[in-house]
Amino acid sequence: MVDNFAGKLPDELRSAILTQTRVSFDTKTSQIVKGYEFGDQTVNFDEMLSSSFLTTGFQATSFGLAVQEINKMIRCKVEGTLTEDEIEKQKSNPILRKPTPCTIFLGYTSNLISAGTRETLNYLAKYNMVDVLVTTAGGIEEDIIKCLAPTYIGRFDLPGAQLYADSINRIGNLLEPNTNYCLFEDWLVPLLDKMLQEEKEGFRWTPSKFIHRLGKEINNPDSVYFWAYKNNIPVFCPALTDGSIGDMLFFHTFKNDGRSITLDIVEDIRLLNLQSLKAAKSGMIILGGGVTKHHICNANLMRNGADFSVFVNTASEYDGSDSGAQPDEAISWGKIKTTATPVKMHADASFAFPLIVSQTFFKFKEHFVKPDEPECKVPKK
Repeated sequence: MVDNFAGKLPDELRSAILTQTRVSFDTKTSQIVKGYEFGDQTVNFDEMLSSSFLTTGFQATSFGLAVQEINKMIRCKVEGTLTEDEIEKQKSNPILRKPTPCTIFLGYTSNLISAGTRETLNYLAKYNMVDVLVTTAGGIEEDIIKCLAPTYIGRFDLPGAQLYADSINRIGNLLEPNTNYCLFEDWLVPLLDKMLQEEKEGFRWTPSKFIHRLGKEINNPDSVYFWAYKNNIPVFCPALTDGSIGDMLFFHTFKNDGRSITLDIVEDIRLLNLQSLKAAKSGMIILGGGVTKHHICNANLMRNGADFSVFVNTASEYDGSDSGAQPDEAISWGKIKTTATPVKMHADASFAFPLIVSQTFFKFKEHFVKPDEPECKVPKK
């Protein structure tokens, strides 16, 4: 450009525009932007998602990096080795799972159980692909409720006043009739009666023990927590009372002279942190934000940071929230190792996570054993 216009431009334009181009990165080793090329034959989705997305840019590249990071933690899990000391350390874990070179923490918010993402989460629990689950209250109760009655597709713009009059609750563009919660109450209250009696006989309940019992009692292969129960995957929910379960516990106190079961959250935080302390290496996959995200990250602070990390959410960091915080902020707290290569993908996990699983856990399914289906199933009403 300098040669083409030499002597023909005003001096002020020349000084503002005509500067020597300097390349500050190595063009020989840098990846070139290139997206997926559609041909005349069938679409190769594996090539698109795992290869072409990586060089597409924006969140497509973040998707490709997330796939790479999760595959690193899975390879560590299924191909890695353990020292004798590491094996003995994991054998002393109160959660008696098979020792693993990489303990994978999976966190997700309740809306993903309300949505069809539940089936993806169910797949991971069913095949025993992850080691620790962390979610919110709705992430527990909505799974059980769906074993009793369905949730329906609606629209984001349906008027709340009319839905309220029709006894229908809206979760984004999902619809859940109040009758679903009535079925849940009918199922849960007799169980709470039994659990209260067991407590009076000396048993100590925690949120994770409570969820373990729900998974056992629902006895339904559609349930994430049934498979967590079958595969001895601990499920932590520090805000268990923040939803319908809390409502049921509140109502239950009126049935029992002002008390219901007691849930010990201190025992659970010790148990969660031990999963981190006893891990040889750890990986975090966190869908959404809030208490779920921080609970997993803070547990990994106990081992000076996770080795592998992937965050998938739509939150921004500019309000200072932990939900929107970038992985680099977690590194500053010692929640992710300084040597790690964490990824944040800015996306709605309802569509992103099933695609991620198709390029990660599903590719390694031969390394995991599918358990037997239960003999009986709670019928849908």
